[in-house]
Amino acid sequence: MVIEKDKMVSVTYELKYDDADAQLIEKVEKDNPLKFLFGAGNMLEHFESNLSGLSVGDVFDFKLTAEQAYGPVTEQAVVNVPKSAFVVDGKIDDNLLKEGNSIPMMDSYGNKLHGIVLEVTDEDVRMDFNHPLAGEDLHFKGKVIEIRDPKPEELSGCNSGSCGSGCGSGDCGPDNHSAGGCGCSC
Repeated sequence: MVIEKDKMVSVTYELKYDDADAQLIEKVEKDNPLKFLFGAGNMLEHFESNLSGLSVGDVFDFKLTAEQAYGPVTEQAVVNVPKSAFVVDGKIDDNLLKEGNSIPMMDSYGNKLHGIVLEVTDEDVRMDFNHPLAGEDLHFKGKVIEIRDPKPEELSGCNSGSCGSGCGSGDCGPDNHSAGGCGCSC
């Protein structure tokens, strides 16, 4: 069996910055592989295209430019959010609004986002909604460990390594793998 549309795929990999230092960003091992429905639109397009046609046991080693991965850093993704947006039960958790904190949020369309707190003023919170890997060239090196037909519920978008609509929003926390997948639970 080879990797093709509508196959469940499991891979292990090391992800590094593609620069002179080649610093490790993420290591995905066999005990917690990246699992996803190939061709469902939940992964980076160029990540998938580099895996297409591979079989179990095949190794991969490829680089993605920033444009092929998470795109450039954009100033439009840095916004001021009114402090009132952080009121829960009538008060604001000051420990949440600390510079450098990552805060899960939702836009007006229901897309999940993560924003990094850059600055807190009396009225606003300046936040950066660029993907943490925006502007970075990436280097993936890994191995295909499983390819199988999906279960019916996996075809509907619910599985342990990806989810249906909304994953392209950048809702990919540290446990959700940097290859563009979402660790949504359905």
